[in-house]
Amino acid sequence: MKVEKTNLQGVLILTPKRFGDHRGFFSESWNRKTLEAEGVHLPEFVQDNHSLSREVGTVRGLHFQSPPHAQGKLVRCGRGRIFDVAVDARKGSPTYGQWVGEELSFENGRQLWIPAGFLHGFMTLEPDSEIVYKCTDHYAPECDGSVHWDSCGIAWPLSGITPIISEKDEKAQAFAEFASPFDYEV
Repeated sequence: MKVEKTNLQGVLILTPKRFGDHRGFFSESWNRKTLEAEGVHLPEFVQDNHSLSREVGTVRGLHFQSPPHAQGKLVRCGRGRIFDVAVDARKGSPTYGQWVGEELSFENGRQLWIPAGFLHGFMTLEPDSEIVYKCTDHYAPECDGSVHWDSCGIAWPLSGITPIISEKDEKAQAFAEFASPFDYEV
């Protein structure tokens, strides 16, 4: 497993090895022992989610779950291609409000680890893109929240694309108005 740090403390890019032949490939997308051998200690995962976005330019996010049910997410693209984003929402963090974005695809096999305390969102770059992610806490509707997708200065790859946004995400609060429930811990 290749482990890469990003400019946001705690957000990692994980790329599992693929073993292939004329039939296709095999890959271990998650292995606690392998990651711990690389010095990466992630919390326990309790829920797996799978979503399909049919059209190019579908934007989902920026979502979060507040404490006591804050979620870390390990995100990968099972089919297609997405631009996946994490925004630091931890009050007191030296990188508060900064973001990192990575292209995740079926082809590159990359995954993005997004710890609790970060906003998460993505935009599809191919039709029928499937997103598969592990979560560190169960979905809790009373803790569900969102920040407007274009209020954090993210350089979304919108060239020639009209974003498709849900009504819920379109009505989300701007980052400047967001009272973060997350604290930065050293």
